[in-house]
Amino acid sequence: MTNRFFRPLFWPTLLTALMLPVLLALGFWQLERLQWKEDLLARIENRLTAAPADLPPPQAWADFDVAAQEYSRVRLTGRFASPRELHYFMQGPDGTPGYAVINAFEVEGGEGAVVLVDRGFVPAGLKDPALRDALPEGQVSFTGILRQPQRRNALSGADDPDKNVWMVRDTETMGAALGAAQVAPFFVEAEEAAFPGKWPQAGATRIEMPNNHLDYALTWFGLALVLVAVYLVYHRSNGRLGRPKT
Repeated sequence: MTNRFFRPLFWPTLLTALMLPVLLALGFWQLERLQWKEDLLARIENRLTAAPADLPPPQAWADFDVAAQEYSRVRLTGRFASPRELHYFMQGPDGTPGYAVINAFEVEGGEGAVVLVDRGFVPAGLKDPALRDALPEGQVSFTGILRQPQRRNALSGADDPDKNVWMVRDTETMGAALGAAQVAPFFVEAEEAAFPGKWPQAGATRIEMPNNHLDYALTWFGLALVLVAVYLVYHRSNGRLGRPKT
């Protein structure tokens, strides 16, 4: 006579009972994060396609929630404070190394307050402004994308002001380098065709938000499945699961 049986071992069962809920919870949490990230990306896409709004005035900058309005389209009117530009090291759309060209832009009615405008990308061979079209003079109006400044971290390279090469796009540091008394707590990336000429190449705004939550969720669920499989195989190999021989 044969009979199925399962006699769980104490320690493997205890460890599995503790670990399995954790792995499943992490998987479901990543699914929640996936939904949140997809909703956020949808809101950003709506901002990028909406009609541009007027840039907030300098009086409102201190209380302006940049993170809540990032990737919004804004309209600027004013003039470039000077032809001096800063070069933020980056890769172009095709992976070519080069620089984002950043200028201080005095907003109309701002009494000298400036917004740092990223006019677009130039390859390393066009870093010298003399090789490109001149900066527009006088009052100009254009639209752009509002972006948060970057934060320096342990992996950030060192800026080289003498060579005018900047590794972090930071409003305070760059504003001080350009001699700005009051600088907006955000950047504006010029949209494509905001200025005449081929270079800098504007309109390359990147949504820098990786969305790997589904991969993470599948990883956690996969580990949970492996844990159960190992648990069952271990018990079977120790004669604790299966049909006993009679």
